[in-house]
Amino acid sequence: MTDASDGTPLAPDLIARAAALATSTLANALDDAGLHASVMPTLKAIAPGFRFAGPAVTVKEIAGDYGTFGSADFKVGAIVDAAAAGDVIVVDAGGARCSTWGGTASFAARLKGIAGLVVDGGVRDLEEIVERAFPVFARHVVPTTGRMRLKVEAIGVPVVVDGVRVAPGDLVVADGTGVVCLPRERAAAIVARAEALARDDAAAIADLEAGLTLIEAMAKYKRI
Repeated sequence: MTDASDGTPLAPDLIARAAALATSTLANALDDAGLHASVMPTLKAIAPGFRFAGPAVTVKEIAGDYGTFGSADFKVGAIVDAAAAGDVIVVDAGGARCSTWGGTASFAARLKGIAGLVVDGGVRDLEEIVERAFPVFARHVVPTTGRMRLKVEAIGVPVVVDGVRVAPGDLVVADGTGVVCLPRERAAAIVARAEALARDDAAAIADLEAGLTLIEAMAKYKRI
């Protein structure tokens, strides 16, 4: 499998390489590629230690007051069913302050081998999510259910999450610093650039240990 613009899935080795990189390093590579709007500025892990990388399965939700929608509109089961092992569920809930996701959904997703969840909205059942070790990144952690307040409009369509456009199959990487989205057709080049930057960082650390000053090391690797 190769990474391409024709719908071909991301290669597993490319996903593994991305998973080994920090989002900070990937963000630098995205800057170098001119993709400055590919970093989600405010969504964060709901607990320490969560991280993942994988292709996006996208979901578009709309929100309203309690009773605006029916229970059947919530469709969290359909969201889980749409994702396969290794996928990342990415939900555009418009920043809604109610829960798209909770402990039972996390248990089901973990059993399927789904890599994680990013939601521009709310989640709940923090302790259960942590206990089940399912990585979740969100805008809010709230007790309030999304049932009767949220409607799944579409699955598998381009969405905008925290200001970042995410298309189905894009490579989403998350760690304790934040979340980045690598457009599928450019993911291989961005990962390769990030790996080069990571090698420079490792070499700079060795130079610092050998006695170079920070200014000297940064100049050597063209960081100033």
